[in-house]
Amino acid sequence: MSTFFPALNQLCQARPQQLAIWLAPEQHKFWFSLLLICIGGMLYGSAIGILRSPLQAIYVAFKFPLLLLLTALGNALINGMLAQLLGAPIRFRQSLLAVLMSFALLAVILGALAPLSWFFAYALPADYDLHLFSHTLMVGFAGVIANLRLYHLLGHICSKAQQALQILLAWLAINLFLGAQISWNLRPFIGTPDLPVHFLRDDPFNGSFFERILEIILGAG
Repeated sequence: MSTFFPALNQLCQARPQQLAIWLAPEQHKFWFSLLLICIGGMLYGSAIGILRSPLQAIYVAFKFPLLLLLTALGNALINGMLAQLLGAPIRFRQSLLAVLMSFALLAVILGALAPLSWFFAYALPADYDLHLFSHTLMVGFAGVIANLRLYHLLGHICSKAQQALQILLAWLAINLFLGAQISWNLRPFIGTPDLPVHFLRDDPFNGSFFERILEIILGAG
């Protein structure tokens, strides 16, 4: 515990020189990053589900960190190969840690925003679209901050800024693809008001996020 808060402070400050040291094997930041993802994810997950019911809050408190972990680990497996293809001086283990550190910072920011989200759930009208929009803004804000810090870390590691940007854009594309699909499979999060509370839908692997978006676009057209 004596090293937990100093390490948390270093992550929040996100100085590239310091985080680059974290990538060394002897730093043991893998489990620290996983712990932060779980704690921050559970706090924010409960804030998402509380609008629907306390039971939904418990469900999402388990599902949201699972969403972050699956997305981060899936990204890391692909991103390690992409970094090598793009000629980055970063090994597979380092890419895994870099992605986990980025998601850990995301989870810390969202965990800090959880009390605000709980306040919205109790103080504002139970409007599904309004709360969906507010959560989208919060997750988007945390994602922008985390990825900016990741870009600075990549810029410190890579010899060229253009190379760091190419790697970040490739990683973001994989991140968005995996995150969107896994969130589809793990739905519901907020929960549809006219449906019973469930941990998962009856058909979680039926269809995909992208098929649903295409249906909405075609329906609107």
